[in-house]
Amino acid sequence: MTGEAVPASLPLFRQRVREEWIDYNGHLSEAYYVLVFGFATDALMDHAGLDAAYRERTGCSLYTVEAHVRYLREVGPRADLAVRTTVLGVDGKKVRLLHEMLLPQEESADGTVPVVATEELMALHVDGGTGRTSPFPERAAGRLAALHRDAPEWAGRGITPVPAVLH
Repeated sequence: MTGEAVPASLPLFRQRVREEWIDYNGHLSEAYYVLVFGFATDALMDHAGLDAAYRERTGCSLYTVEAHVRYLREVGPRADLAVRTTVLGVDGKKVRLLHEMLLPQEESADGTVPVVATEELMALHVDGGTGRTSPFPERAAGRLAALHRDAPEWAGRGITPVPAVLH
């Protein structure tokens, strides 16, 4: 499966697969896809100005409240991964993100890069002191909005239903 060429304007998080992340089937264990996506969310927060210094100063952070992961292709040991992050929507207190995990070392001659997994998530900006949502700082909201792209056709879908098994 191939994806689109990676636009330079979107933040990329890069991570090499560690040996201890490989499961009994010889490929990246499902939990570590989510770990890498979490690191990509952290990188986006840094990019938007919601970094460690901001969190320390304000007590505010992003809290993920919903996530949907699609595992599209196996990833082997020591693979170099890149995660492209797109903002699908942002308002006063919430942001909808899309992470696409790529294998840049397999870029084709036409510039396409295989997409091996995706994660779509909804996160809230929360004041940890009160436990309540809080508006994004204006600068962070602007930086997030600048990363907005239209959602791909598959975004927003849930898990395909499977008929119940009757005994």
